[in-house]
Amino acid sequence: MTSDTTVPSAATDQDWGKLNSRLLLVNLSYLGAPVGVFLASLVLTGGEVNLQVIITSASLLVTFLVISGIGLMRLFTTRYLLTEDRLEFRSGLLFRSRRSIPVGRIRGVDLTAKPVHRIFGLTTLRIDTGEQSSSAGGCTLDGISKAEAHELSRRIIALRDAGRIRSASDDDSVICRLDWSWLRYGPLTVWGVGGVFVAAGSTYRVLNDLKVNPLELGVVKELERRFGSVPLWYGILVTVLVIVALGVIGSTATFIENWAGYELRREEGGVLRIRRGLLATRSVSIEEHHLRGLELVEPIPLRWAKGAKLNAVATGLGGEDENRSRRALTSPTPRAEALRVAADVLPVGPGLIERGGLLGHPRGALRRRVNRALIWSALIAAVPFGLGLWLGTGFIIAGVITGVVLVPILVAFAVNAYHTLGHGLRGRYLVASSGTFAHRTVALQREAITGWKISRTAFQRRAGLLTVGATTAAGEGVYRVHDVTEGQGIALAETAVPGLLAPFIERAPDRG
Repeated sequence: MTSDTTVPSAATDQDWGKLNSRLLLVNLSYLGAPVGVFLASLVLTGGEVNLQVIITSASLLVTFLVISGIGLMRLFTTRYLLTEDRLEFRSGLLFRSRRSIPVGRIRGVDLTAKPVHRIFGLTTLRIDTGEQSSSAGGCTLDGISKAEAHELSRRIIALRDAGRIRSASDDDSVICRLDWSWLRYGPLTVWGVGGVFVAAGSTYRVLNDLKVNPLELGVVKELERRFGSVPLWYGILVTVLVIVALGVIGSTATFIENWAGYELRREEGGVLRIRRGLLATRSVSIEEHHLRGLELVEPIPLRWAKGAKLNAVATGLGGEDENRSRRALTSPTPRAEALRVAADVLPVGPGLIERGGLLGHPRGALRRRVNRALIWSALIAAVPFGLGLWLGTGFIIAGVITGVVLVPILVAFAVNAYHTLGHGLRGRYLVASSGTFAHRTVALQREAITGWKISRTAFQRRAGLLTVGATTAAGEGVYRVHDVTEGQGIALAETAVPGLLAPFIERAPDRG
């Protein structure tokens, strides 16, 4: 456990490392943002300056001055020291703090470089201790040179693993690298289209705060004039196509930014290192002896293109949000490649996270999903149908058509979701599969299961079903086996981890 108490040390001030002085330039560069906003407002308003623009620009300037001041204080007061058994930090001017982390407690050393940091040759080094709390989970050195960061990372890992017996799997080798043909998976996400609406809403809000009416801009007026001269259906079709095109461009750009330079490597000491990023680079380390399993994710429409993503189920990746950002082992990639990487990362034999061969779930699970599909179809169709009772028969017809179209589509998704359900034990691992819009297959070490969370809704009780959740200190914390019978659920839990559920089982008296 980390400690916030002062640790006696014979080190002099010269022995303590400092943040790089180029961090001063990084903080000063942030002041260009309010200036850019002010100049952009002048361009949009034709050189007119109103009180709202002045107030907004001034508030942004004050905000960035405060941010820069905090950064400068961190630059002048932060010091760090690595000894044979601990890593120490001290910082603060008015409120001084000192923290000591035993080297043996360090679970990961991550490197992140934002675009502005990269311009000045700096990076951020994060020390993670595996604590779930973000406040206790490690420390960050924001603003050291790239060479210093790599050297400090190397020394920390060397000190931590000193005396550890190396195995054959500790050899430094590349497991996977980015293949630019995978760029075809970049547009296959709904978040690209959603990002178009988010960007449009943010732009509208900013312009509105500056007292600039976006609807009065010349380009908007020109688009309005052109759309007014074409049929309504044609205007709607063009709008949809433009939004989809922008979404595809945004998704592709996001893929390039996130995954350019991607490499998954097994380094000395049994560490999996994931490096990726174009403008903002990131290096995440996962110790193999903290790896508790793997998760194969196949969202729509990625799985229609026979693609998938592979995530690590591991301890030491921080809290829920940090775990989600650090657990990715591969980019969106061909499913076969994801399975190959899984077999290399977790060498327990092929087919560990394949759904084929898993035990199916009872027909009651199918009925539940079909019933949900019918209910959602009725609720969605009820909106235009209800409006039609007030506004006219056109909406009633639209509601009926909506229902007729949605029922077979959602029922097909329900049937697919049922066939996705499966569970089983494969050697040391509990394997479970589920999902509707995103198929998820997870393999979790049985010895990593710390408890069972059994839940059932009123509808599940009527169907004689329940959901069994395996709780663990790794990954998302709980992995569920959905909609199994009582006998299946209890047998699975008792077989996976014998004796763990026994104290909570009440056996029926023998009536013989």
